[in-house]
Amino acid sequence: MSLPTKLLLEVVTPDRLVVREDVDEVVVPGSEGELGVLPGHTPLLATLKVGEMWYRSGTERHYLAVALGFVEVLPDRVTVLAQVGERAQDIDVARAERAKQRAEGRIGATTGADIDLERARIALMKSLIRLQVATRARVRS
Repeated sequence: MSLPTKLLLEVVTPDRLVVREDVDEVVVPGSEGELGVLPGHTPLLATLKVGEMWYRSGTERHYLAVALGFVEVLPDRVTVLAQVGERAQDIDVARAERAKQRAEGRIGATTGADIDLERARIALMKSLIRLQVATRARVRS
């Protein structure tokens, strides 16, 4: 049996299919660190953290912000099931900036008993990753 030469990448959120494409390489933010995948990779299942994901088709890299979920790797396929998945060019920078400010405000108001610090911290991380990934779209343009 020969090794596959491409990977079918699927990135799915509860709302939509974000990416379905044949690619050459995928890097995802696993909970234990970055996970690089090439065709023929050993099967595995891992959890995702909030972070930047990228994939390569030929010489072109494509970037996404992903958060919380799972990645399944098979020799010829990578499936990412994420709570959040946004392509760099689809990120609304102004909205991400407002979310960052809200999260920072919640974290700064730690004196109130109604503040869920972990939820605010995750919201801050999501907004920061969105802003970071959005810069990738502007750099490539």
